[in-house]
Amino acid sequence: MTLIADVSRVVERLPVENLGALSRWLDEAWLEEGLHATGTTTLRKRRLPAWQVLWLIVGMAMMSGRSMAQVATRLGVAIPRAGKPEVAPSALVQARQRIGADVVSYVFQRAAEVWGKAATHTWRGLEVFAVDGTTLRVADSDENHAHFGRHYAGLQRTASSHPLLRMVVASNVRSRMFVAAELGPFTTSELALAKPLLATLPAAAVVILDRLYTGAPQLLLVTAEAGRHYLVRAKKRQRWTVLETYAAHDHLVELTVSDEARRADPSLPRTWRARAITYVTERGQHTLLTSLVDPAAYPAREIVDLYRERWEIELAYDEVKTGVLAQRVALRSRTVDGVYQEAWGVLLAYNLVRREMLELATEAGVPPARISFTAALYYVLDEWHWCTLGDGIGAIPKHLRALRETIRRFILPPRRSDRRFDRVVKRKESTYPRKSTARHAKPTN
Repeated sequence: MTLIADVSRVVERLPVENLGALSRWLDEAWLEEGLHATGTTTLRKRRLPAWQVLWLIVGMAMMSGRSMAQVATRLGVAIPRAGKPEVAPSALVQARQRIGADVVSYVFQRAAEVWGKAATHTWRGLEVFAVDGTTLRVADSDENHAHFGRHYAGLQRTASSHPLLRMVVASNVRSRMFVAAELGPFTTSELALAKPLLATLPAAAVVILDRLYTGAPQLLLVTAEAGRHYLVRAKKRQRWTVLETYAAHDHLVELTVSDEARRADPSLPRTWRARAITYVTERGQHTLLTSLVDPAAYPAREIVDLYRERWEIELAYDEVKTGVLAQRVALRSRTVDGVYQEAWGVLLAYNLVRREMLELATEAGVPPARISFTAALYYVLDEWHWCTLGDGIGAIPKHLRALRETIRRFILPPRRSDRRFDRVVKRKESTYPRKSTARHAKPTN
């Protein structure tokens, strides 16, 4: 048996120029590491080495409206043979199955580790991260239903239209780069998936969280690493004892760990301390809890402003679902391993575009959030189209310069922080009857 990575060194591979600007960010060594780590092997020399299959998976994410065969044709992911310029669709499916999901997951995590270091926009010397969860609909197959599960709502326990994959991501909010992720069935809780992310984020950082994470098990996990801090919005009914007052609405407080949490983890202390900062908006009064307890080093007003950046991860999720996936109803894979592979490919594709945008923002001298993700995505796709038109290697620098010069026109204006919008549904349900999901309904007691 020979590793696919070893075979790829002696067979003709997808020309780098077909991959365009993004090819310089994705290191083939990461793929080889992933292949060795997961023990992925092949019995013979193949027309589709692992490097091509990886780019096929990325291309499937970025061209979600096209079939797998069309994506392969657009990228040129095939080693031509006499009379057979393309790979059969069945061979593409088999190639994806050989690679599996774990290899793509490894490449994503390895790339995120390296690319995350390129983001240097900090707050008072601390990197700023956000951790939050979301869901993706997956193809409605019996295998996916059994593994991922559905959401059931209402008194009738109505099943969701599709099985759901749960995804929890750690994002650098200043660059919107995903630095880590955990995927699992919808039946797995968000807090369970978030646990390894909270424990492994780097030191000298502040992690912004929503109200789901106000429990001591989550917040003390963040501060277990020296120099790592949390910032979270307190729940309305959360109670504490004031130990010290810094200002009228700025206190050092002590909170009690619940008996339930201590039964689940006896290592937790009975009490813990945090800083409580209360502020008022047109929607009412809110309180933030944080481990940034030094009022001189971390002014309360700046902490309140920093918490508003939690919304950046929501905008990143919107870019994944609306931009990369183009609002597709569900992921295309009908097998569990295929779903995980496709989801990791979506995250990798998103980060690839973000990495190129980070470089562009650096050259333009603007924050990464000032670059339009939609414009960057479309022009990267256009560049892939140019690269496969047969213009040759010599045309690539010209296309890349045109790409960068054009994207400069899509630098966004400074954000208007004074705007406020109600949380409302943009589109109501259709008046047509809903397709029955009765066979997946949960029995009522």
